Order: sequence, then C-alpha cells, then structure tokens
Amino acid sequence: MMRRLFVVLFVAVAVAAGFVLHDRLQRTPATTPPQEQAAPAPAPQAPASLVPAEAPASPPAAQADAAPVPALAAPDIPPVVDGRILAKLPNGLTVLIQEDHRFPLVAQRLYVRAGSAYETPGQEGLSHLLEHMAFNSTGKRPKGGAARDIEAAGGDANAATSFDYTQYMANLPAAAWKMGLDVLQDMVWNAAFNPEELEQEKKVVIAELERGQDEPGQRLFQMSQAQVWKGMGYAHPIIGTRETVQAATPESLRAYVRRLYQPQSMLLVVVGDVDAREAYSEAARLFGTQANDRDALPPPTADMPPNAAGPTSNAAALDLRKASLRLSFAVPGMHSAKDGPLEVLCDILGGGRTSRLHRKLVYDLQLADSVSVGAITLERGGMLSVDATLDPAKLPEFWRALVTELAALKASDFTAEEMDRARLGIEDSLLRARETLSGLASKLAYYHFFGFGDPGEANAVYAVRNTDPAELQGLIDTYLNPANASLSLLLPGKDQGEAREAAQRFVAALAAAWPKPAPAAAKDPDAKSTGVEVIELGQGRTLVLLPDPTMPYASVALSWRGGDALLTPGQQGLGELTAKALTRSTLKRSTHQLEDDLADRAASLAATSGRDGFTVSASYPARFSKDVLEILAEAILEPAFAPDEIERAAKLQLAQIAQAQDRPMSLAFRHLFPYLYPGSHYGYLRAGTPEAVAAFTPEDARAYWEAQRALPWTMAVCGVFDRQEILELAQRIGATPATAAPGFTQPAWTGEKQLALNLPGRNQTHILRVYPVPGRTSPDSPALELLKTALAGQGGLLFKDLRDNQGLGYSVTAFLWQAQETGFLAFYIGTTPEKRQQALDGFDRIARDIAAQPLPLELLQRAMNSLEGDYYQDRQSLSSRSHEAAGNLAFGLPLDYERELLAKARQLGPEDVRKLAAQVLDPEKARLLVIEP
Repeated sequence: MMRRLFVVLFVAVAVAAGFVLHDRLQRTPATTPPQEQAAPAPAPQAPASLVPAEAPASPPAAQADAAPVPALAAPDIPPVVDGRILAKLPNGLTVLIQEDHRFPLVAQRLYVRAGSAYETPGQEGLSHLLEHMAFNSTGKRPKGGAARDIEAAGGDANAATSFDYTQYMANLPAAAWKMGLDVLQDMVWNAAFNPEELEQEKKVVIAELERGQDEPGQRLFQMSQAQVWKGMGYAHPIIGTRETVQAATPESLRAYVRRLYQPQSMLLVVVGDVDAREAYSEAARLFGTQANDRDALPPPTADMPPNAAGPTSNAAALDLRKASLRLSFAVPGMHSAKDGPLEVLCDILGGGRTSRLHRKLVYDLQLADSVSVGAITLERGGMLSVDATLDPAKLPEFWRALVTELAALKASDFTAEEMDRARLGIEDSLLRARETLSGLASKLAYYHFFGFGDPGEANAVYAVRNTDPAELQGLIDTYLNPANASLSLLLPGKDQGEAREAAQRFVAALAAAWPKPAPAAAKDPDAKSTGVEVIELGQGRTLVLLPDPTMPYASVALSWRGGDALLTPGQQGLGELTAKALTRSTLKRSTHQLEDDLADRAASLAATSGRDGFTVSASYPARFSKDVLEILAEAILEPAFAPDEIERAAKLQLAQIAQAQDRPMSLAFRHLFPYLYPGSHYGYLRAGTPEAVAAFTPEDARAYWEAQRALPWTMAVCGVFDRQEILELAQRIGATPATAAPGFTQPAWTGEKQLALNLPGRNQTHILRVYPVPGRTSPDSPALELLKTALAGQGGLLFKDLRDNQGLGYSVTAFLWQAQETGFLAFYIGTTPEKRQQALDGFDRIARDIAAQPLPLELLQRAMNSLEGDYYQDRQSLSSRSHEAAGNLAFGLPLDYERELLAKARQLGPEDVRKLAAQVLDPEKARLLVIEP
C-alpha cells in the first residue's frame, strides 16, 4: 500500500468519491502563519531511518482468533517494549498503545472490519449512515454529545467509512485521553438509533450525496468503480443511493452492528503522551467486556485478475468548463506481492512533475492541465487510474497521445534515475507520516489491522527498494491493456448521448492503437543549537532558528510583506503567476533539471503569493541540506522567468481560473474578496482575469519579483540543520540593500448588500453570511477566535441548530479571516435551494441570540479548549512551525503571537464575548454571497 495508505486510501478515495469522511466541519485553514513553540524533546522510539526486514514483501492477512485468550488480570499487563504494548483482550479486540512524548497530545483510532464491501444488496450506504448515527444519541450522551465532549477538551472527533473498514478517531490533549477512549467505546457499542434522529440524519446524508454529485472528481470515481469492480462489493458508492439511505431503519442498523461490530474484528490504537500500562488497563476496562456472538473472519485476499471483457466506458455531460477523464485498470489488492511494484510504476508514470506522462502530455505537448497516475489497493482488489483535466477541444489529440504513450510503454526504457527517484519518494512519504501523532497512529493502525504487523513498513520499503524493471514489465503486460481498461469521461454540455458516444469512440480506438503485449550518507552537522535563536541581520531582515531533532528533516521558510499590495489594479494575478514561475527554473537549472534535482532528494520547493505577503519555502531530508539550500538560493536570487515557463505558468493559471468556475466553493472564494473589498488590493482577483494573465510577460514577472525580493524579510528554519550553513544562506540572500515595506490601510467595506452567483446543473445552494471584523492586531482578536470557535465544529451553535436540529445541510460552519487591518467572520452552509430562506433565518437568529445573551460557560470553555487543542495539533509539522515564525516576525507580530492570543483568550468571560458579538454581528453591516444552481 505504501504511501497511498495515508494519502489515497484515506484522502483521495474519501474526496474522490465515496469513501466518506464524517468529519466535524474543518476550521478554515490558518490564514496567518502558526506560532513557534520550543523544540520538543525527541521521541525515544523515533528511528532515524528505515531498515528493511528480511520478511516476505506481502505478509498474510490477519485472521481473527476464533478462541478467546485468557483474561489478563491487572498485574498481568503485557510488558512495555520500546514504549509499546501490543496485545489482544480476552474478547479478541486488539489493543496497541505507543508512547510518544513529543507533544502533550494523544491520537486514538478504533478500526472496525465493517465497510461498504460488507453490505448486502439493499444495504448500500448503511455503513456510512451508521457512522453518522454514532455521533447522535448514545447510551451515555445526548445527540452530538460525543463530538461536544471531545471538542470541550480541546480535541476533535471524526470518523471515516471505507470499503473494508470503518474508522473512529479522536485527537485531543493528553490530559483528556481517558475521556477520548470512553467516547469511542460509547459511539461504537451504545448508539441509540433514535428514529427521529435517524430521519434527520438521512436528510444530512442525502445532502452530502447531492453535494458529491456536484464534484467532478467524485462523479468520475463512482463511474470508474462501477466498471472496474463490477459484481464486487466495491462497485457501489460508499455513501449509497437516495433510495437505500431512505430505506434504513433503526432495526436494520442494529442488525448490521450485531453482525459486524464484533470485538474480534476491532483494533484500538492509542499514540501519544500517555503511560502505556495505564492506557492498556483503561482500554481493557472499557472495551474488554463486550462479547463476540459469532466468528468474523477477513475475506479471502487472492490476487484480483484483470478484467477480460473490456474496454468499457461511461460518460456524462455536465455544466463544466473543463473535461475530465479517468482511464482505469483492475489490479491486485494490498496483500499482493505486486503492491510495491505497482506503487513504483505509478510514481514513474504520473507521480508528479518529473513523471513521464506529466512531462510529455502537460509540459511538452501542453495538451492537459494536469495528469496523474495512482493506484488504490484494497483487501479484495485494486484499481490503477490515469486522471486528467483538460480543455475539451484538446481531448481527441490528448487521447491519441495518451494511448500512444501507454501502448509503447516498456520498463526497459525506465532510467536508473527514474527508478531511484520513485523508490526514494515512496520511502520518504512513509517516513514523513511519523511527523505527527495522527499520522503515526494511522500508520500503525493500518499495518496491524490489515495483518502486516510490526515488519509491515520495513517489508514495504524492502519491496520498493528491490523492484526491478522485469517486475514492472510484468505489470504492464498483465494489467495495462485494452481488455482491462475502463474509461470514465465528463464533458461540458448537456447532451448525455453525445458524451456516451464520444467515450465509446475513444475506447473503440484502443485495441487498434495499443497492440497486445508480447543514497548519500547523512551529514553530521558541525554545529548544533539546542534552543530557539532570533538573529537580526540588519535592514529589517531576521533569521529564526528552531532546532528539532525528532525527525531527520528540515523546513525553511522566507516571508516578505508585499504580495498583491505591490500590484496595480491592472496587474491582478501577477503575484500568483510569479509564484508559479519562480520555482520552475533558475539561470543554472532548466525546469527538468530542477524537478529532477528535487525529486532525487525527496525535497520540495514552493512559492506562494498572498494578499499582503509572499513566501518561499523548502522541505527536505537533512542529509541533502547543502544541495537543497543551494537550489533555494538560486530560486530566490537567480530565477530564470524563461518565456516558455511563463507561458506554461500562465496556462496553469488560466486552467485554475476555469476550474474555479466548476467548483462551488472555489467560485465563491474567487468572488468573495472583490465583492467585500472593492477599490482595495484585498479585493483583487488573486488569480487575475484571463485577459490579464494571458498578457503578462517575463519582464512583468521579473520586475514584480525584484520589487518583492528587495523588501525586508524573515527566514525561519525548523528541524535538523547546520547553524553556520543556514546563517551563510541568510547572509547571501540578504546581501543586497532593502527597500521600505508597503504600508497597509484599512479597506472600505462594500456597500452592496448581496452578491448572487449562478452555477447551473448543481444540486445545492451555497450561502455565506459575512460580517466585517477588526484585523489581527486588534485587541478584539482573542474574543473573535472564541466567538468563531463557539460557532464552528460539531459542538458549535451553527452545526447543532442548522444541521442537527433542522437537517438543513451536510456542511455548516463558521470561519474567521484576518489580515493586519481588516477581516471578516462568515457563516456558511450548503443546502438545497428550497431551504435557502430557512437557513438564512437560522443564521440571523443565532447572530441575534449571541449578541443579546452571554454564551453558556460550558460552550465558551469548549471553544477555549478547542483553540488550545488546535494550537498543538497545527504545530506538529516542521513546515508549520517554520512558516509560523517567518510570517509572524515579517508582519511585526511577536514570535509567540498565537500563544499570547491564547493567554488573553483564557481571561475572557461570556459577557466579553457577548459584547464583541453585539459589536461585530451588526445586521446593517452583514453581507450575503449566494451561489444558486
């Protein structure tokens, strides 16, 4: 499964179609860099590198024990080895406790062998609906109580339904770990299945289903799974259909639980700042009393054979600007010895900008906006897919080029550099998953739940390291052929018959065009620092050193003020274009050389332009620091801005603009700021207009970058680094004189009460009720954070009222955006058109209530705990901490700005928040953005 385990299986499938994540509404991503914290102590169990074990590359599937093992009395707690306990409770439930004291946090996972592939005909979607109902009433808690209890402690509770399993998750401060386990136990075994709550939740799920139909990625995946996995339990959408969801009853849910929620089919994982013996004892107390009443064994895991009746196709016409396609092939599942080689093949073909198909079809021929290749491998089978988004007019030429590339594919043509790059990237992804406690918990849960055990990761690396061209050619010959191919196609337009005919023409050409197949040593830094350092370099330039020896990686970020503030109205989009082009090539390295040099070192280089700032960053294994820091310096000091690269960056930006017209929330945010802040750089279209972007020249980008680069900056590095090496880099970048940073003034709030947008052919209406608020430097910021957090989340006022009580939509939340001198607080819901007014009435009623009456103390405490929990959750990665430190100092804020904000928020009471709400939730200043289908 390799890196797909944590990215594809848990994210791509979730978002791309049917693997449904029942998540509390995510808080808006931080629009300000997160705050620095002192470097944590290294976890004693964190290894510096992966060492392959001499074990089979495809371990056998785990088998549930038919006979219970003897009960363990308290004194017989299993021994703690390297901070870990791994044992079965008497009822067969497996418990894995892993101590990790890097952060005062804990990540808890409960896996159940119950997913959509276990549903019988007529039950489609029941696994997902059940997971929803676990967040309703339970034996111990009222509706929404599980999530509220976790959030009140400063954590978050989520769940996800997959094909082969359902996962319940809690991430929370370590002090609340016992409560987290109690909540998980209550959710999985004590769900009440109240009939009224079930009817309400059906409305929510159906709204979620309709929302998914508006997303091209989800439509494509569902079309593909029905073709590739025809006749299997994987063929139907995890969320089910409107009819099967409506047919569910409390008794059908209880029967499903009785059949599949057996202790022997469960795994509990606890990772974090806990005592392993104490955590195991509590897990045994809570989860050890439930008995099995039948055997529950995993399904057979023999290799899934390729389909032989293809090629097949399916297509749909939608109101889109871009065409999207997925060419899929049936492949074996996760337990096959072919899993590792499949990952290598996918990486070489379409794993990034250095991959073969990207370079040929996107870069060289410029026939597509994006092309990627990935594989989803499940217990009973898998699917390898080529995904592309492109202009409809280029589709015939793109298809011919794609088929030509695949038909001529020979593993003997893969270079040693391509093979090594793929191997390194996969191994690097596995290691980076340990950076956060949640990533480590998910990794441990996966390997143990699916039977790979402790050697699983090392075996995966061993399989990848030892993949050779002969194995890859075997995969190409066996699986990448027309008989095993399925095409899913989405075309702009309304003629469904024409779309299906186009897909049939494409697959008909396959057989004719596609003949049948006949590391450098790690460097020991000369000097190491043990504490945070802030070094003033002069001219407004600052260096921040944040050593963290936990992982053998480093992250560097440089932040400037400026961004769109340096542009004129006619230059809207130039900052975005410059950021895209900046990291594409330098005067010393072509695009391909730069991409290869980064990929060969498992490193990344990025540039982002914001409304009032600009950031360049790099992340890399510490052993490659010299090489990557040289690339970073070249990108900043010697960018090429070659005409052909500016042209390609412009095409990507034009595609970005076009794709935003197809996605409701992208469309909303593209137009939200111009609507709210007319006449100000905050109101610029970040990606610009098609006409302006097409007219930008290399000279425009170079002039903008020279002005931006000359401004004062802050550089922050977090991780393992050579202090002198970083200092020399900072001095080199800061060798030229600095100019004064632009001033920032508070922009005027729009006088227009409403902006209505239209996105035809969709199911939902999207509503944003927006209120102006002060900027980040305002003394009201702590109260604003509390107010926003009290509104958002599953325990928040908006969710409880509009979703839980009224069933108006699946996505309901609030988010806060703040720049230095301005900001806004927004209420959001996605609902059906006929419920628009009811949702607006709900927004307005809640705003009136919290402005008139103080929040309950319990709700305010939940918000405070949630802020504190997020503070640590958001700062686990090295990248988050380097970006936070660089951004804070660049904008004149204290290094510990977020920590200071939390301290101030703790001093506030319900009346303080009410006064602020009365001030900012002014109906006369409220503005409305609506997207109608």
